[in-house]
Order: sequence, then structure tokens, then C-alpha cells
Amino acid sequence: MQAAVEVTDLTVAYHEKPVLWDVDLTVPRGVLMAIVGPNGAGKTTLMKAILGLAPLAAGQVQIDGKPYREQRRRVGYVPQRGSVDWDFPTSVLDVVMMGRYGALGWFRRPGKSEREAALAALEKVGMVDFAQRQISQLSGGQQQRVFLARALVQDADVYFMDEPFQGVDATTERAIVGLLKELRAAGKTVLVVHHDLQTVPEYFDWVTLLNVRRVASGPVGDVFTEENLRQTYGGRIAFVTRSSERNAGQMLGAPAGAVVMGAGD
Repeated sequence: MQAAVEVTDLTVAYHEKPVLWDVDLTVPRGVLMAIVGPNGAGKTTLMKAILGLAPLAAGQVQIDGKPYREQRRRVGYVPQRGSVDWDFPTSVLDVVMMGRYGALGWFRRPGKSEREAALAALEKVGMVDFAQRQISQLSGGQQQRVFLARALVQDADVYFMDEPFQGVDATTERAIVGLLKELRAAGKTVLVVHHDLQTVPEYFDWVTLLNVRRVASGPVGDVFTEENLRQTYGGRIAFVTRSSERNAGQMLGAPAGAVVMGAGD
């Protein structure tokens, strides 16, 4: 079976310092995968490298067996909120309709069908009442929902989301998780840079543990283990899953309920 995403011997370096080193990664179709690791692990860089947004020092990337540049229309991307200029004067509806531009091409303008698709996506994320609002007037959680709607309207096969839960409230987080699981149920492949280790077993069925190199990747029940977490986080981890049955067990003598956040790249 063809992998949705195939990364081979990937190395990315900034100022001659490797940020990712010799990473191999195979992501099957139809999985909901978390990418986790400590600060500076290269999580966001990995996603950008796959999407052609970071230069490769070595290696190659394929989406469904072809280079990314040939599969752009089949890929949806939700960047970190902090990387977006929210002061740009545009409405919520216009932001979502931008998700259709790839399918339209350079010379067609969005029409009735694109508008209807954008409104349907906004309805799905609970933001249709804000369609004419300026994007800069929304809260952080609302802005994140709008970017999810933009990705949904692309009707992509593979989605990349960089910390979609960052800065959102519990209600928005639950709504996003529901959408991600709907995408998986529809046969889509979803890769998510994620920072909260406690929610990995609940939210995802596949996980990649990364710290410059790939430590492990596979089904959560197989690879989200104490040993792999120790290798990924080293002495910096102080984390206990909600129960020992939830894959990771107790970590390094941390008090019950302690949490480690692998936020940042």
C-alpha cells in the first residue's frame, strides 16, 4: 500500500548546524499522527521541509509516491498562529475562500460554489456567524477555527497542522479534535505537531517521536512507551500519563499528575 507521506534521509541545517539529521519517516494513509518532541527538536522544521518551506541539505520527500510540488492541490496546511499576520485587512469568508485558490488556478475568480463551500466549512467549525468579520477582530481560538475551515475547504487528502491547539480554550480544542477524527474517518491523513503528551493516546492513533533524529514512529500503542519517551526527552522529561495503561507509564519518578510540554520546534 502506498504511503501518504514518505521521508527518506532528510537533513536540514541552519548556519551549518543540523536541525534535522538523517530522518526517515513513513506515514500510512488514513492515520491521525502526532509529531512530538522537546523544544528545538525540529518538529515544525520537519513539517516545513515536507511542504517545501525549508531548504533540504539532503534527502527527499514524497506525497503519495510523487514529489510535493506535483501534489500541492492534495495537501492542506494550517500554520502556527504566531506565523500569520492577523492585521491584514480581510474578512473571515475571504480567508476561507483562499483555500479554493489552488483548485481554481490563476485566472478564475471564486464564484457561488466557492462561497457556498466556504460557508459550509465555517458552519462546520462553528464560525459561520462571523463570516463578514475582519480576521483581526477574532480571538485566538476563533482565528484557529477559521484556518481550519480554510484547510477543510481545500478538500485535501493529506493535512499538516502545526500546533492547532496552541492558545485555544477547552471548547475549541474539543471541536478541533472532533474535526481531526472526522477527517481520519473520511480516509484523510492528518499530521499534527503537538505538545501535550498526556493527550496523545486520546487524540491520535499514530505518533512520531522526534529529537533532531527520528526516535520512533508507529501506532501509539506500540511506540508511545517509557523507553522511547526517555530517549526523546532525556532528563528533561517529568511526565506521568493519566494511568499506567495509557502507554507511557510513570516517567523518571515525577509526582503523579506532572506534565511535560514539548512545545516549540
